[in-house]
Amino acid sequence: MSDQSKKKSDIEGKTYRVQGFTCTNCASIFEENVRKLPGVQDANVNFGASKVYVKGSTTITELEKAGSFENLKIRSDKEQRIEKETFWKQKENIKVYISTILLVISWFIGKQYGEEYFPPTVGYAASILIGGYSLFIKGLKNLIRLKFDMNTLMTIAIIGASVIGEWGEGATIVILFAVSEALERYSMDKARQSIESLMDIAPKEALIRRDNKEISLHVDDIQVEDIMIVKPGQKLAMDGLVVKGTSTINQAAITGESVPVTKIINDEVFAGTLNEEGLLEVKVTKRVEDTTLSKIIHLVEEAQAERAPSQAFVDKFAKYYTPAIVVLAFLISVIPPMLFNGDWSEWVYRGLAILVVGCPCALVVSTPVAVVTAIGNAAKNGVLIKGGIHLEEAGNLKIIAFDKTGTLTKGVPVVTDIVTYDKDEKELMAIMAAIEKGSQHPLSSAIIRKAEETGLDLNALSVDEFQSITGKGLKAKVNNKIYYVGSPKLFEELHQTIKSTIKQKISLMQTEGKTVMILGTEKEILSLIAVSDEIRGSSKEVIGKLNQMGIETVMLTGDNQRTATAIGKQVGVSEIKADLLPEDKLIFVKRLLGKHNSVAMVGDGINDAPALAASSVGIAMGGAGTDTALETADIALMSDDLRKLPYTIKLSRKALTIIKQNISFSLAIKLVALLLVVPGWLTLWIAISADMGATLLVTLNSLRLLKVNE
Repeated sequence: MSDQSKKKSDIEGKTYRVQGFTCTNCASIFEENVRKLPGVQDANVNFGASKVYVKGSTTITELEKAGSFENLKIRSDKEQRIEKETFWKQKENIKVYISTILLVISWFIGKQYGEEYFPPTVGYAASILIGGYSLFIKGLKNLIRLKFDMNTLMTIAIIGASVIGEWGEGATIVILFAVSEALERYSMDKARQSIESLMDIAPKEALIRRDNKEISLHVDDIQVEDIMIVKPGQKLAMDGLVVKGTSTINQAAITGESVPVTKIINDEVFAGTLNEEGLLEVKVTKRVEDTTLSKIIHLVEEAQAERAPSQAFVDKFAKYYTPAIVVLAFLISVIPPMLFNGDWSEWVYRGLAILVVGCPCALVVSTPVAVVTAIGNAAKNGVLIKGGIHLEEAGNLKIIAFDKTGTLTKGVPVVTDIVTYDKDEKELMAIMAAIEKGSQHPLSSAIIRKAEETGLDLNALSVDEFQSITGKGLKAKVNNKIYYVGSPKLFEELHQTIKSTIKQKISLMQTEGKTVMILGTEKEILSLIAVSDEIRGSSKEVIGKLNQMGIETVMLTGDNQRTATAIGKQVGVSEIKADLLPEDKLIFVKRLLGKHNSVAMVGDGINDAPALAASSVGIAMGGAGTDTALETADIALMSDDLRKLPYTIKLSRKALTIIKQNISFSLAIKLVALLLVVPGWLTLWIAISADMGATLLVTLNSLRLLKVNE
């Protein structure tokens, strides 16, 4: 890389991975410290994904200095993950063990020889210093800056407890706060594991054929157009197209599909999937940083950084709540002794208990752990949820609108009936197919495919003056004669009326759920062609499940009312809207949003883009093969499988319930403990138990989201 391009990339920014975050507050401090480094213009920390984005130029050594208060380890985004020590052997936890042993020994000596005896106090003091050393450093720095957070609260409480002679309780506060932080660290690590496991799915090397030689290359050195050789039982290292061989591929890692998929020549395959049977040669189509797996990991990590509405509320609340607790504790410690001759020792003790119980640990951790866990679980099951806000929106859904073609149906229409009223069937079929060649309409492919299967030569026909009649059909001159191809509506406008026998035939085919297209001139109808789009096997089951969950289902389609009704009844949707142009779908979605606060639109991520964008939650089908779906949808079902939808709603609802439970419980336990101050029942022991108990419960409650499955 030239010096100029290196300078340019530094200015543009670089992403680093961070190891050792214990809490959201530590992430904020680290972000502040990085911004102050020389050469750094801006920095953004993603706590959920344990990453920092730095705009400007700096070094890993400088970044580690900025994170030295938490002993953070930094590595480049592309570097291999550093193997972590097991939870029990982590340095932070070893300090807790030593501190706890000292506390227990000191307590035992105190019980044997009395608390006034000198050694217990020394033991308690040692326990406080060993277990709370890093806490004091952070807390005192914050106190000097008048910045009040959990560390500040705990530091004041521990020093205060020591000053009034409550050494044992001070040491207990240190240990239990350290345990609380360890639990938070453990739960976030557990939640992140689902994404870290995705990173390890694809091999780091692949067998590549270049210049008739087979060489093993690192994925960073593999180029687009390289031929990758994948043996049975091997995982694919890169995305590509099969150029030789046939095999079944297990795509569960990307799409969540449990059943392996057969791949033949020209089929797309993804990095991280498993080749089960045959030998495949795959032409690489994307560099390693652009593979579908890389995009999923990147998007999920970005999603984990996005704050859910409830998290934004908690953060805003904690900003005012923590200083308020400090003020309240100070007033309770000072006012009764000064104004009402209260005992200083007793009221300072009560003030310290308020500081401990007021610590917002449980509240702050209540939402991020739940959001990160839910998004990670979804990713492992082939569902990409692009942020906490979309997770919460999906949990609130009461109505879902479905595009019909390619969503409720397979999206591969086939010709089912051909009825002719003049000329030879093959001749009319050839005229219709020749006109349809100029169209982008989904049904055109069915007619062209039928003509090719029949062996018709479409190039023999001269097509001129091609014109698309929006939403109705086509007009073109074939062999110097003007023909129209389109819906019955178009021919009603052209002919004013359609013969009753033809109308009956059209009506019969439409009742069977078929779309009827007419070939004719300005004066007569020459042929009817019925095209049908096969319903997905899972559609009825999925709609049934959603209806049972209390979700209203609406089908939106550009097809005629009869065809739409036939398909709608088969799948069991609550409401059917037919004859819709793309702008009509957008209007209808906006109308639904007026009635309901939250509306989802399910489509293929390319068509119906305006309706997907306007909905509260845009859900794209088959995201694994569509860059557009990955980039534009709020939620992408990576497999072309609707059955992932009820699971997504179930997970989102569960996450929403858990977030609400966590916030309510955290606030309730604080309120109850604070009320105990009035009769003087709040001791430091109760305060510590309440704070630690709340943190433990909200953490374990959030981790229940790992258990949610289909």
